[in-house]
Amino acid sequence: MRILISNDDGYFAPGLACLARHLSAIAEVTVVAPERDRSGASNSLTLNRPLNLRQAASGFYYVDGTPTDCVHMAVTGMLDTQPDIVVSGINSGANMGDDTIYSGTVAAATEGFLLGIPAIAISMTGHEAQHYDTAGKVAVELVQRFMQDKQMHPWLLNVNVPDVAYEQLTGMEVTRLGKRHKAEPVIKTLNPHGQPVYWVGPAGKAQDAGEGTDFHATSQGRVSITPLQIDLTQYSQLDAVRAWIGRKQ
Repeated sequence: MRILISNDDGYFAPGLACLARHLSAIAEVTVVAPERDRSGASNSLTLNRPLNLRQAASGFYYVDGTPTDCVHMAVTGMLDTQPDIVVSGINSGANMGDDTIYSGTVAAATEGFLLGIPAIAISMTGHEAQHYDTAGKVAVELVQRFMQDKQMHPWLLNVNVPDVAYEQLTGMEVTRLGKRHKAEPVIKTLNPHGQPVYWVGPAGKAQDAGEGTDFHATSQGRVSITPLQIDLTQYSQLDAVRAWIGRKQ
């Protein structure tokens, strides 16, 4: 079993080290991660310059690019053998609801999925995670399930783990993505030269967080597992748009 591990917090992140430690106990692991924090990088690829690959003292490889760059480089050129699964994380902070659109953690897993490899993105709820080992154990359980029961078509799973001791988890739940309220406004301030600068505001609070959503499951102490798809087509609007285009001006 060969596992490619990546993340968006950077090759030095404690969640990455924890994930590699847990998965190394059950498989051959290769880590290829960004050289710095690339949170919010989404599915961006670096196309305007070459990428540099280096190896840290830990044995982890790091790339001066995005999470998507890391997985793309590893699968399409760096590795001699294609991995059996891609696991991205462990992210410090949840990736639920609308977060998945922006998340570099989810993007790294998505790139593996787009290249035909089953993939898991795994994140901790809260932004100052204390129980990475809990998510590490969950990752092992999910990968072992995959090893025992491979699926005909690759899955892309978005996993969010409550930041509690493993023994305090109340189970796993297959969920759908919830939805947040719109983001808070940008925060305007001045740099030391008196020029205006803007910080992106915080994400909105959960809006659709009812039973069956990732927000609800994690709030109840359960691991949320959401299968994702890449097709962004809004099929319910196809006929309406056709009619709109067909109307005479």
